[in-house]
Amino acid sequence: MGAMERRIRVLIAKPGLDGHDRGAKVVARALRDAGMEVIYTGLRQTPEMIVSAALQEDVDAIGLSVLSGAHMHYFREVKRLLDEQGAGDVLLFGGGIIPDEDVPKLKEIGVAEVFGPGTPTGEIVAFIRKATEARWAAQ
Repeated sequence: MGAMERRIRVLIAKPGLDGHDRGAKVVARALRDAGMEVIYTGLRQTPEMIVSAALQEDVDAIGLSVLSGAHMHYFREVKRLLDEQGAGDVLLFGGGIIPDEDVPKLKEIGVAEVFGPGTPTGEIVAFIRKATEARWAAQ
């Protein structure tokens, strides 16, 4: 199947005990509206559950929504598990309430991009499309 025929598959997840999922649902809907296949895992996911679902669904990207302040832990664990499973090339991005000073630290561990509150959904769609095309070209 050519890259033009292939649909981008994205898993959106809410790790931890944070029960606020409005932002995750808005992003999931925008990605669907842009023609992507979206798997929304729902609330209270562990890093293991997220990576397992991502591998089962053969996704191109994983988006984490973190509002609880535990973003460093969750992103680090998801990235570690992806690497352990040989899926380190899966695009990992996120959003939520993440202090500006933590964004470079997240990028150092392999998070491709962090989108803060109020980011236009079109910006997220464009980023995922561009990053996924680069991933597919590298495969």
